[in-house]
Amino acid sequence: MDDSKLVEIEAWLDTQGLSGTSETDLMNGFCARCLDAGIRLERANCFVDTLHPIYEGRVFLWRREGQVERAIIEYGSSQQGESADNWQSSTFYRMLQRNEDEMRQFIGQIDTPEFRHLVTLKSEGCTDYLALIHRFSNEGSIGEMDCFYSQWSTDAPDGFSEEELAAIRRLVRGLGLAIKCTSLSRIVQTLADVYLGHDAARRVLAGRINRGAAERMEAVLWYSDLRGYTRISDTAAPDEIIPMLNDYAEAVISSIHEAGGDVLKLIGDGTLAIFTNPRSAAACAAALKAERLLRKKLKILNQRRRAEGSPATDVYLGMHIGEVFYGNIGSDTRLDFTVVGPAVNEVSRIASMCRSVDQTVLVSDSFAAALPAKKRQALVSVGRFALRGVGRAQDLFTLERTVAKPAG
Repeated sequence: MDDSKLVEIEAWLDTQGLSGTSETDLMNGFCARCLDAGIRLERANCFVDTLHPIYEGRVFLWRREGQVERAIIEYGSSQQGESADNWQSSTFYRMLQRNEDEMRQFIGQIDTPEFRHLVTLKSEGCTDYLALIHRFSNEGSIGEMDCFYSQWSTDAPDGFSEEELAAIRRLVRGLGLAIKCTSLSRIVQTLADVYLGHDAARRVLAGRINRGAAERMEAVLWYSDLRGYTRISDTAAPDEIIPMLNDYAEAVISSIHEAGGDVLKLIGDGTLAIFTNPRSAAACAAALKAERLLRKKLKILNQRRRAEGSPATDVYLGMHIGEVFYGNIGSDTRLDFTVVGPAVNEVSRIASMCRSVDQTVLVSDSFAAALPAKKRQALVSVGRFALRGVGRAQDLFTLERTVAKPAG
């Protein structure tokens, strides 16, 4: 085997890893170059665990001929259900249990391979199989992302040659490093999105991390919380509280995101979000769209929870438009990317007035004034109020369709 070909592959991996090439392109490019170097690959895949609220990790698949049905598979927890069964019957689980880093199975000479996925490979014409685990150090691990796993198969009648096996062992280290680099970038983006919100994450990852770096802007503010949460939390079983909060947070947050808003903070049962647009009317319309989506989701959610015998409630919502400072606040070692200003206090006070006037949604007079005349007709005044901590009295409005007594 020409060593210069292997050196070229290693150089290519270095370049692609530094440039942030996607895992799928890395896998496809790597396998194509291996074929060109004389390594008779038929099937290959690799995977790494990740940090994600839904997925435990991602698998990247390649085959020599034909299209892979799914080039990327995102898998859930390997601790329960079918995923746990599949994992515990895999070669990699066996290798980890035995503290091994390599397993070769010459499946062409085995009547019935011990592992289910090897039975499948044999039935599809593969003759030889190699599994490799490259472990990260404690300092190089993030959560469950502590190994790079890969498996390689050939359909050559005599299996892999010793020269091919040596080349695979040599080259896969570089592939693992390149894929780890790309996966770490994806993890950073995911964590920033999950904990900061999409817009704040974008700003932080673009370098807006200096304390005091804030932008003065006009935004529509949304503040919502759960009706009767204190009473429910005092009477419900402790193990019901977190699932309940998650159910209602999912309804609120997904509605905001679907309408183009960004959630900035979760405060117990409360949610602070913003909608931004150069046109104030468009930002207000987006917030109203999110409110409509939320009511539809709450109807379905409450039907399900009542059928399960679980506590059900509603969401109080205040909406306001005003000037805020949007950026980093905190110390040198602990920052929060959020909004501050009198308008933030005002929207929370508006939301708290929902209880007093028995409405599920209230909007400020400035929010109402920003709407086009046609949309403003859908608002109904509930009176003029002096809000605690707000220097001026103002008219508050609700939506005409919500004037009826809120559903419990």
